[in-house]
Amino acid sequence: MRKYEEVIEYLYAQLPVFMKQGASAYKKDLNRTLELCEALGNPQDKIKTIHVGGTNGKGSSSHLIAAVLQESGYKVGLYTSPHLVDFTERIRVGGQPVEKQWVVDFVQANLALIERVKPSFFELTVAMCLDYFQQKNVDIAVIEVGLGGKFDSTNIIHPEVSLITNIGMDHSDILGNTLVEIASEKAGIIKKDAVVVVSEKQEEVKQVFIDTAREQGAKLYFGSDFYQASFKENLREGDPNIYIKSRYEREKTGNYHFELLGSYQTRNIPGVLKTLDCLYEKGFNITPQSVKEGLARVSEITGLQGRWQKIDDFPQVICDTGHNVDGIKQIVSQLNKTPYRKLRMVIGMMGDKDVDAILALLPPLADYYFCTPDNARAISAADLQAKAARLKLRGSWYPTVVEAIQAARKDSTYSDLVFVGGSNFVVADALRDYSGQ
Repeated sequence: MRKYEEVIEYLYAQLPVFMKQGASAYKKDLNRTLELCEALGNPQDKIKTIHVGGTNGKGSSSHLIAAVLQESGYKVGLYTSPHLVDFTERIRVGGQPVEKQWVVDFVQANLALIERVKPSFFELTVAMCLDYFQQKNVDIAVIEVGLGGKFDSTNIIHPEVSLITNIGMDHSDILGNTLVEIASEKAGIIKKDAVVVVSEKQEEVKQVFIDTAREQGAKLYFGSDFYQASFKENLREGDPNIYIKSRYEREKTGNYHFELLGSYQTRNIPGVLKTLDCLYEKGFNITPQSVKEGLARVSEITGLQGRWQKIDDFPQVICDTGHNVDGIKQIVSQLNKTPYRKLRMVIGMMGDKDVDAILALLPPLADYYFCTPDNARAISAADLQAKAARLKLRGSWYPTVVEAIQAARKDSTYSDLVFVGGSNFVVADALRDYSGQ
């Protein structure tokens, strides 16, 4: 395997991959990840890290923290998943994706180890990112949890701070059927004598984090106890678009420019800012100006995609990766605040999601373009249309995401809004098409 494409094909073909196989690829222990890292010299013990878990918002929060740290002058590693367009998006240093040749060299050098340990795709990529960050001598790495927390492969690190974003219903077949059960899995990233920030004090689950932190002797903060954020309305072009209130430090209260436009981001900001406060208390030189720049230019700095991202004009085409009940609720709330003549929804989903519950949340007056993303776990567009029809959502189905978007654009006037979403993989197919990859 000398070519990058051959290596990626090998990884997908030979290793269990959750995004293609679902729960059967998820392994509830850390043994293989630890064995891989031990063979690599335990890179997880040689770098400083921040661990970010939760149901929704962990990807955005990870990028926001990385952006502020980069603006503070630090060499920052960033590991997130899944990727949208190319595998290298998962592993970044200073906002730049890992070199394709490095991925080739890593797999070639460790092929015997991979064949012996037989890790999952995710277990291998976690070991790969940690090795890369250690080789690049990063000052700190932001590591996003893949799924759950307690048994997630990333949970071998010993972070400076752990951040847990909001808790919602997702992956119930693996993590549990109640918010408390899911929160208990997410709380598994809280380490002994560590510092942990929980973005929101959700009444249903706050006690889970309080109890776990007490058991571990960890210092616990709820971000929403310290910060509030809200988007401003009726702005002139160029005006600061968000207001942040600090409950204890008056100088941090004020108007900010914020690049991510989804209103749901106001739920992420308190946890991000409190995490940065905790890092400052640990000796990191994080200035108010670096916070402002990180919030204002997070996508530019880190390469973040797929969060209420505009990918076309006239008609406006917006994509968002929200894909569970809570994520869709936030998207619908944002749609209700967005002006348009006619709303057209390009929607596809994974079959292992709560499809009926998600469909029940979608706007009934929109025109729908149901599609099948390029993933074995996807529900077929025809089946999705049939389920939607029972809820009086009207529309047609298309065999691919690209064909659905093309149809929606063809039917639109300049003042219509085309929304693309329902799954990471729908957004991925859209972005690949728009980027020409």
